[in-house]
Amino acid sequence: MTLIRWLVALLSLIGAQAAIAADPVEYRLDPVHTRVMFAVSHAGFSHAIGTVSGSTGTLLFDPQDWTASKLEVSVPLDRIDLGDEKWNKAATGGRLLNVRTYPAATFVSTRIEPIDAQHASVFGTLKLHGVSKQIKLDVTLNALKKHPMPPFRRTVGFSATATLNRMDFGMDSWKAVIGDTVELRIEAEAVRGRGANGQDVEKGTPPPADAPEPDEPSDDTMHDAPATAPVTTP
Repeated sequence: MTLIRWLVALLSLIGAQAAIAADPVEYRLDPVHTRVMFAVSHAGFSHAIGTVSGSTGTLLFDPQDWTASKLEVSVPLDRIDLGDEKWNKAATGGRLLNVRTYPAATFVSTRIEPIDAQHASVFGTLKLHGVSKQIKLDVTLNALKKHPMPPFRRTVGFSATATLNRMDFGMDSWKAVIGDTVELRIEAEAVRGRGANGQDVEKGTPPPADAPEPDEPSDDTMHDAPATAPVTTP
């Protein structure tokens, strides 16, 4: 009888470990709360800062094993905002981004090297202005939990930075005015899908101005990222 109980306990432990090692969960980027910021030298006087909103894409993510994760993103370049309509038209025009021919930039991850539980180097292919190049994103996991606003969907949030050279992507106009180095900062949120039917995530909507502050939702099944490194860097 003792042997049988021991075998049952062992099988239960194996089942629990298998559940922990489940496939990564699919999340979809929230286009409202995902934004790309870029900074580039303006003739050496300052750094012009612009943003792009409305990015879409999918993320397969397992906080226990970052190497099994996968990111695919599309950034709509016609949504660029430099704070001035004339500069917006110049940046999206034929001599620079040329959004009529190349309306979006895309990024597809190829490998992920975890640093610790909250940080990783994400390598992938950036396709911009018709040119594909490998770049590295320095990524920080900010949170993985239920959102405090209805419908209380499980949400993951990241910050990331990267540096690229616009010349590498065939954008070589206005050398006396626009610097070559482009610094990127990305703030992203992704929401877990409703189920296997693959429905799109609803765009985030701000609460009414007079809405009361929400209480933190409880969910015993939710877990933040582990306190130790998820895997050994390959």
